[in-house]
Amino acid sequence: MTPPPCPAADEPLTVLYDGSCPLCRREIAHVRSLADKKGGAALCFVDVSADATRPAPERDALLARFHVQRADGTRLDGAAAFVAMWQRLPGWRWLARLARLPGMLALLERAYGGFLRVRPALQRIAQRREPPPGQEA
Repeated sequence: MTPPPCPAADEPLTVLYDGSCPLCRREIAHVRSLADKKGGAALCFVDVSADATRPAPERDALLARFHVQRADGTRLDGAAAFVAMWQRLPGWRWLARLARLPGMLALLERAYGGFLRVRPALQRIAQRREPPPGQEA
């Protein structure tokens, strides 16, 4: 029997990520390990790239930027999504508090926009460095 996708919590946060992106897979693996080590952080993880049930325009929008979805169905994207996720991770909450200082979210969003511009090149580099399927370390 597989465990439920979300830990039991009053307000789980669903992380919508691009599982076809080697950078995203590494980041999500890191976040999952942090959440697991700290006894769960009320985070769920959904690989949008593997979700063929979503309409193409919605799926494409979710793959283009990082998103999280709150329990009420509302979504945050970009820097705001990262801050919401950091708020759930013990050891990272200080960064979420720092991001809430005046002007910080706008600065983080600008930095994220810069990352998105170089993301395709970084993905190609990361893809070349990944072991072939079946030969994972």
